[in-house]
Amino acid sequence: MMNIAVLVSGGVDSSVALALLKEQGHAVTAYYLKIWLEDEMSYLGNCPWEEDLSYAQAVCDQLDVELRVVPLQKEYHARVVSYTIDAVQKGLTPNPDVHCNAQVKFGAFLEKYGDAYDRVATGHYAQVLLAEDGDVRLFQAPDAVKDQTYFLAMMDRVQLAKALFPIGHLEKKDVRVLAEKFSLPTAGRKDSQGICFLGKISFRDFIRHHLGTLGGRFVEKESGNDLGAHDGHYFYTIGQRRGIDVHNGPWYVCGKNVRENIVYLTHGFSGDDYSRDGFSIRQCNWLVSPRVHDVTKVKLRHGPAFQKVVSLTGRGDVFDVRMACGDRSVTPGQYAVFYTEDGLCVGAGSILDS
Repeated sequence: MMNIAVLVSGGVDSSVALALLKEQGHAVTAYYLKIWLEDEMSYLGNCPWEEDLSYAQAVCDQLDVELRVVPLQKEYHARVVSYTIDAVQKGLTPNPDVHCNAQVKFGAFLEKYGDAYDRVATGHYAQVLLAEDGDVRLFQAPDAVKDQTYFLAMMDRVQLAKALFPIGHLEKKDVRVLAEKFSLPTAGRKDSQGICFLGKISFRDFIRHHLGTLGGRFVEKESGNDLGAHDGHYFYTIGQRRGIDVHNGPWYVCGKNVRENIVYLTHGFSGDDYSRDGFSIRQCNWLVSPRVHDVTKVKLRHGPAFQKVVSLTGRGDVFDVRMACGDRSVTPGQYAVFYTEDGLCVGAGSILDS
């Protein structure tokens, strides 16, 4: 029997993780991390997490598990929000959820409470397995659509050794069945969408609150024609189609000039002109040695899609990546996550601008 801290969100996944650990006879304490941004709440509206917390409390009451609410707003702002704002100002596309796992859920929380528990469990779809050398390894979940190793790839080995993913070996449909079996209040609740600290607040509203507006121009990439005004390059990311108020659409964002505050648009983003089969990464986190004969595939975004890796070459703290096919989703600031053929997560790095 282990003494386990379980991070609950008010969703079905973490609820089933908690119920499974309780059923297995472990000593469990539930924690709800308070990371919502009070300044944004006062400006943008009422707190949308009250419902989440009420569901988490209802689940804990039913399972007779203590629920503790932990305030981590300061740590979250310092480690995740500041990174996010800085990245968009530089014209990059940040991934706050990747930082949330490494810097807060298995960062700040572990620093404060980790010594009191054998493991910290979450409802992530991923698997941590012990290798023959005694080290831990991060593997994909069987559910390719729900697999969340993309969001966990920046965790270090110490964090992984402390992590426990009780539903990581299950398909989503099986988790729903277990939720019904346990009669959990969250059994029929829909999965949450969006960035973890924003909840129902739009990312655009969040950026506008922090950075305001900065008048610039839309320009057609192919012709150089002026297409009208926008409120700031940081509201747009490569490949974006929605939210572009320009006549004769649809238009796609295909590039940005941050210094001149220009957002380049195209009608033909599906063409080969905007596909890249090579890119570079930095700020790498290698969970195992990144040998090119072991690394066979890379994810450029969360989801089941992979690209085949042809080469992975290091030069100092930068690695150059070559893929077998071009991809339009090579987005500066996002993460590239690397895998072996059998689903071992090798590590990740932040994509550099070309």
